[in-house]
Amino acid sequence: MAVTGLGLVTPAGVGVEESWTGICAGSGLAARDEVLTGLPVDFSCWVPDFDAAALLGPRLTWRIDRFTQLAMVAARQAVADAALDPEEWDAPRVAVVLGVAAAGGDTWTDAYRHLAEGRVNAISPLTLPRSLPNMVAGEVSMDLRATGPCLTTSTACASGATALGIARDLLRSGSCDIAIAGGTDCARVPMGSAAFYRLGALSQRRDDPAAASRPFDVDRDGFVLSEGAGVVVLERPEHARARGARIRGYLAGYGASADGYHATSPRPDGDGARRAVEAALADAGSEPAEVHHVNAHGTSTPQGDRIEANMLGTLFGSGTPPVTSVKGAIGHTLGAAGAVEAAVTVLSLERQLVPPTANLNQLDEGLAIDVVTKAPRAHRMTGALSNAFGFGGQNAVLFFRAA
Repeated sequence: MAVTGLGLVTPAGVGVEESWTGICAGSGLAARDEVLTGLPVDFSCWVPDFDAAALLGPRLTWRIDRFTQLAMVAARQAVADAALDPEEWDAPRVAVVLGVAAAGGDTWTDAYRHLAEGRVNAISPLTLPRSLPNMVAGEVSMDLRATGPCLTTSTACASGATALGIARDLLRSGSCDIAIAGGTDCARVPMGSAAFYRLGALSQRRDDPAAASRPFDVDRDGFVLSEGAGVVVLERPEHARARGARIRGYLAGYGASADGYHATSPRPDGDGARRAVEAALADAGSEPAEVHHVNAHGTSTPQGDRIEANMLGTLFGSGTPPVTSVKGAIGHTLGAAGAVEAAVTVLSLERQLVPPTANLNQLDEGLAIDVVTKAPRAHRMTGALSNAFGFGGQNAVLFFRAA
């Protein structure tokens, strides 16, 4: 399917160019977070200068949770980038598919505080419509007047990539002509940090937060909580060409699998991830030799990075294509990650440039992959993978081709 629009709201900036520039700078963006003050892990990545009221208006901002605010801004960007006008399109032929993992953390934090204080009547009547996972797709569909299929996917940290895959399937089936697809999340709330800390998943590098997220580095010790949204406009190529749209790339293949192994740990042999990659390539009618770049899941966890790297090494042999993980710069955006990284993959193909993996000072011994570090690398490529893996052993892989 043709990619005709991109929208990004990340800790690197509000907007596609701002996010791309910040990611390519190759520096970690984590810092102390006043929202997390007093917790064992009190730092995160967040979207700077995100003024939702200025971008969306004060009334809409008041009605929706932050994860929906992020998605709505990214969706508006993507639709504008695709040169589409919601006033003119055939609304029942426009689908919205958005992924989310954590959903309304801000809303539930406020509600539980009131409940603990015995002030039930202080709980907002908007608590449920602000926090239910499906409401992000519902709110975006209302905002953009898109009345076709409207879905939310939730496959943990693969949610955004799963959303793009489902949107591709809707287009392929003829259920819609345009799909607004992506992911969003904001888990940098006290309960999110505390819960991931208790799982042992977060970096505890409190003395140097900016260097805490370090995918594939020998000294990595966990991921960094983040927030953000990524949205992609997809169309059938003939539909895009008929309206004279600029095509930024093609979503050529989608593969999904389940590890069937453990609630939080990936299969040690990487079998589930490998099958998702192979399924994406088969769906595109492609071979591993046609993969010239991999935007890795690369969360900065000791186990996860090793398993993904070994899987890539097995799949590609000694000639692994250049690999990057944007999580070194912007942290782990959870349900948004697969969509944010898909958008960055499209930009990499478009600009023939692989962003660096921030904070990678020494590649972990035994990881036989070519990870781009320090600065962006110019690289000729026509095909690239974007990997996304989540709790529950849920894997989603996207294969993109250059336009």
